[in-house]
Amino acid sequence: MAGTRFDRVVAELIGDYSRARLQAWIKQGLIVLDGQTVIPRHRVKGGELMVAELPELASSVSDVAAEPILLEVHYEDEHLIVINKPPGLVMHTAPGNYAGTLQNGLLNYDPQLAAIPRAGIVHRLDKDTTGLVMIARTLSAHNSLVQQLQDRSVHRVYDAVVTGVPVAGGTVDEPIGRHQVDRKRMSVSDRGKTAITHYRIAEKFTRHCHIRVKLETGRTHQIRVHMAHVQYPLVGDTVYGGRKKIPAGVSDLVKTTVVKFPRQALNASELGIEHPASGEEMRWSVALPDDMTELLNTLRAG
Repeated sequence: MAGTRFDRVVAELIGDYSRARLQAWIKQGLIVLDGQTVIPRHRVKGGELMVAELPELASSVSDVAAEPILLEVHYEDEHLIVINKPPGLVMHTAPGNYAGTLQNGLLNYDPQLAAIPRAGIVHRLDKDTTGLVMIARTLSAHNSLVQQLQDRSVHRVYDAVVTGVPVAGGTVDEPIGRHQVDRKRMSVSDRGKTAITHYRIAEKFTRHCHIRVKLETGRTHQIRVHMAHVQYPLVGDTVYGGRKKIPAGVSDLVKTTVVKFPRQALNASELGIEHPASGEEMRWSVALPDDMTELLNTLRAG
């Protein structure tokens, strides 16, 4: 990032806020460079230390209310919990969204999780992505699971349905960063972080395909961004797939089903870790949710 404006660097590293808000915080001295307040257009040399003390990030887990939210617990012991997340459930609270999240439900399920960062949540699934997510119940388990994620040793396999039919499986090795205009979106970017996605064909249909995806890295929206980048966007993904374009040559039933599919067709089907206490290799899997099963059945018939 050497030579880049400081406000652009901050926006890249803290992408959940508007550029205007970040610039205001820089001017207020809430985001400093090597201990000094600098102007937003200051160009960094590279190697400096940035420290940010942001007002909206000051709330702790103790400020999050416990709520009786139905959770499908797939596995649990005294060290961790594995949840099968339904569609529509946001992972944790954020500015403007302080209720009805998995974090709220976890604090109700196990109040002791209030002592763990983000109630033990160590990785995320998008709101409308379904499947397995792991929760740490102790600080030592939290540290272990975070380290395994950083070491890329966590086994994660997803099922997805895409528009288009790849000739064969493959690997997408393209860096992902915040979109330069729409900060809520991600994009393939030379200034992004390393992102590697492996995919293979599970079943081909007339104009669609069921693929199995293995993540080597875990960037925000990684599968959705990478598959759209190689021209095979996920069915139902209006953010990265553009308008719902239905390929020619499919039945009216397929057209209707694909157009009405209410979310990105993506499920975290397999999860594997080294147990944070025993060191035992553990692996879990779940069946596809009903909506994706029905989608695949329709594609087979169409």
